Amino acid sequence: MIRVTDDITLQDWELSESFTRSSGPGGQNVNKVSTAVELRFEAERSPNLSQPVKARLKRIAGRKWTQDGAIVIRAEETRSQARNREIAQNRLVEMIQRALVTPKRRIATRPTLASKKRRLEAKTRRSQIKALRGRVNDD
Repeated sequence: MIRVTDDITLQDWELSESFTRSSGPGGQNVNKVSTAVELRFEAERSPNLSQPVKARLKRIAGRKWTQDGAIVIRAEETRSQARNREIAQNRLVEMIQRALVTPKRRIATRPTLASKKRRLEAKTRRSQIKALRGRVNDD
């Protein structure tokens, strides 16, 4: 069981872990011990997450989201299986916490008359500067 917030906890049936051999440094240890962790979270079936949170989580997860609605996180940074497991769980918690934050709605506003005038004056000034860069006539 993983605690995300005070209200949300992920149950054991929602999570599954598999261990494989890791790539990278580690010498003979890499060839013998399965230290890489692949954490699978059944996000689509999770009763703890609301539908809008699941939609945001799907967008945040990107390629980690599978077609059957699960998130697959792979961690193989360290030589320790326990540490890799902890890293994968922390990544999942962080991802869910980002999805819990509702984005602030943008309120459409119109520019003020003064700001329109300032913009046009700046454009006029800039065009005059550029016009002066042309060839100099002998007149």
